Amino acid sequence: MQSAYIHIPFCHHICHYCDFNKVFFKQQPVDEYIEMLVKEMHHTVQNNKQVSLKTIFIGGGTPTALSVSQLDRLLEGIHKELLPTNDLVEFAVEANPGELTLDKLLVLKNAGVNRLSIGVQSFNDELLERIGRVHRREDVFRTLQQAEQVGFDNMSIDLMYGLPGQTVNDFNESLNIAFSLNVKHFSAYSLIVEPKTVFYNLMQKGKLSLPPQDEEAQMYELAMEQMEKHGFRQYEISNYAIPGFESNHNLTYWNNDYYYGFGAGAHGYMNGIRTSNIGPIKKYMEQIEQTGEAYNSQNIVSKEEEMEEEMFLGLRKEAGVSKSIFNKKFNVQLVDVFPEQIENLAKLGLIVNDDQSIRLTHKGKLLGNEVFQEFIGLS
Repeated sequence: MQSAYIHIPFCHHICHYCDFNKVFFKQQPVDEYIEMLVKEMHHTVQNNKQVSLKTIFIGGGTPTALSVSQLDRLLEGIHKELLPTNDLVEFAVEANPGELTLDKLLVLKNAGVNRLSIGVQSFNDELLERIGRVHRREDVFRTLQQAEQVGFDNMSIDLMYGLPGQTVNDFNESLNIAFSLNVKHFSAYSLIVEPKTVFYNLMQKGKLSLPPQDEEAQMYELAMEQMEKHGFRQYEISNYAIPGFESNHNLTYWNNDYYYGFGAGAHGYMNGIRTSNIGPIKKYMEQIEQTGEAYNSQNIVSKEEEMEEEMFLGLRKEAGVSKSIFNKKFNVQLVDVFPEQIENLAKLGLIVNDDQSIRLTHKGKLLGNEVFQEFIGLS
């Protein structure tokens, strides 16, 4: 167990594309929720008797929607329950530009947070409005400037492409502005229209105009090309970093390692069991109050499923799936488990199969989901 994900399900505003477990901040029992989160951490850690975490990630929702005192209480609880040792390499918090005041930045910095993941999405104000974001380009510049002032030097920016009405030129302009900033990491995601979102409802009514698929592919190619040109190495399908500034926390997921999941709707993976917590906040809190845990489901992962997960998660990484690590984990050769899939995908030019690893080709990155599909549901 080396990582913990902590979920803050509150937002001051809900974006048109977001399907994460979240609610409007107003009239929510935020203080009580934080106390229950701390109680869940305490209960879980007591039961596992082992904490030597390398990474912590606070996500949401919007963690920066919390007030200064609420953030302070949450971070105090995390220190007490999760950080008895000093092995932490990365302590990351998701942030909204415009919500990160100087006071909040100081609270985060003083609590040992050393990485900020900032949800920018675009530097085009008109586009930001169209996707339901409330910040504007100027807020991003101010937030980054204040974060630097406080001493943050490891900051990541999220960008999106394939947005309604977005052109390749729009996206290129956002990339150029992004490269002018003092940022060490980028995540660039294509829009996926998820059920129960504003965009999904618009799409059902035929009122969502998205760029054609070939333009979306062009945007992805542009991201890969420009990132490399500016010294950002693509280490995962959607993630690029100055070497040494990769997201250690997300690598926990892609390496298929164990992690705690705390909070309403959070997912975890412990001792061969994938867990998901109850989503509705009130129910989550009642359950924690009564038992200290709030699992909605606990699924034991079979060896076959674990091997499949090792493939479709590991193939997201530029380095691919290591044959020696696979052998060490499962006591079997990778090519003996998936001979047909590997042969077919290699013939199609979607993967490279060499002595060290199996990894995606350039073409494979563009058709990633089709490659991953090959390894899902075989058991």
